[in-house]
Amino acid sequence: MFDSLSGKLSDVFDRLRRRGALSEADVTEALREIRLALLDADVALPVVKDFIAEVREKAVGAEVLRSISPGQMVVKIVNDALVAALGGTATPINLFAPAPIPILMVGLQGSGKTTTSGKLALRLRTRERKKVLLASLDTQRPAAQLQLEQLAARAEVTSLPIIAGQTPIQIAHRAMDTARREVYDVVILDTAGRLSIDLALMEEVKAVRAAVNPVETLLVVDAMTGQDAVQTAKAFNEALGVTGIVMTRLDGDARGGAALSMRAVTGAPIKLVGLGEKLDALDNFDPERVAGRILGMGDIVGLVERAAETIDKNEAEKLAKRMAKGKFDLEDYAAQLKQISKMGSISGILGMLPGMGKIKQQLEGANLDTTMFKRQAAIIGSMTKAERRNPDLLKASRKKRVAAGSGTTVQDINKLLKQFDDMSTMMKRMNKAGGQEAMMRQMQAAMSQGQKGGGGRRPF
Repeated sequence: MFDSLSGKLSDVFDRLRRRGALSEADVTEALREIRLALLDADVALPVVKDFIAEVREKAVGAEVLRSISPGQMVVKIVNDALVAALGGTATPINLFAPAPIPILMVGLQGSGKTTTSGKLALRLRTRERKKVLLASLDTQRPAAQLQLEQLAARAEVTSLPIIAGQTPIQIAHRAMDTARREVYDVVILDTAGRLSIDLALMEEVKAVRAAVNPVETLLVVDAMTGQDAVQTAKAFNEALGVTGIVMTRLDGDARGGAALSMRAVTGAPIKLVGLGEKLDALDNFDPERVAGRILGMGDIVGLVERAAETIDKNEAEKLAKRMAKGKFDLEDYAAQLKQISKMGSISGILGMLPGMGKIKQQLEGANLDTTMFKRQAAIIGSMTKAERRNPDLLKASRKKRVAAGSGTTVQDINKLLKQFDDMSTMMKRMNKAGGQEAMMRQMQAAMSQGQKGGGGRRPF
């Protein structure tokens, strides 16, 4: 989401770092460019004004301008201001209350509220080990209650049985009574939405809130709607006093200004973010880590967490042992592709690595995404076991058979075999020349080759 903003800020900071000594005029020019970048990213104008004023006050002081590396000092000041604008520190969902804990989900229709309710239920069940009850209070939208029932089944949590004709207040009371009787830890109440904010919507949500006295009132907003999301948050907060915000579709190509504006406009913290359509694609919102990604510093902690959640440890250990012995065939390669695919898109992974912003932009057109992995997995799946273990068997006639079986071309198969051959060669060199240090040298060489845009081996 923040790719455009990140790229523009990186260019500004690169120029500042190269200059060595800075004058007040240099800082003023940099702040002008930062201001334009923030406005272009759809950050609310009052937020931009306050942000620039805060950075200017700290950046034009003698201590900064006369420091050994003033450019880096300005980057640090901007980073601190970004962290503050995004909320300062991560704010988790409040689970410190007597059970059953009511969590009220509010927002406009189409914001992803019902799907987020299912995602949150799964997260609380798997990460927090909570017994969760899902209840749909949406009597306005056809099949809304059925949709939540299906999400509950996928998340392996209980959904409140549907009783036709009940009002949202009656459903809320029944949900809380059921949770008390059957000893649930958390009750997630998914309220109705509208296409726009109106009096009827607010009155209904207020009545439900008064009836259940929720520990959390979470507003779900679509990050792709930009400033509309900020105005929605402001209206709901003024009417209800929301305790937290969940931003959906943060993996989209929106400009990101809503996230930067939300805390300043509402005072409510962003607690969770939706990063995809899968039921487990819901993450904590950490201002420090998001600021790091915006400024091109990456998010190594987030990458490690994602890897820990998605990668099968036993499979990874088996593969590592085989690689250490110099054994690496197409079956191993397919297993590796499967593990990487679980972590999400390659562009998303690259965005979490420090200093990868420009390289990521260079690779945008290279189709380095999970669709490519799926195609390669299909190719390997169409081979015989003997072919997977010994790719040299794949001559012209066999390649035609595999291409027909996988819905690909012989050229696709040749690309896969070339890539596999490159990786195998790297593994062999690694084993001969000293393990991890050799691997790092190989990676650095491959990276520099990619940046030069020359011939030779391509990363994929």
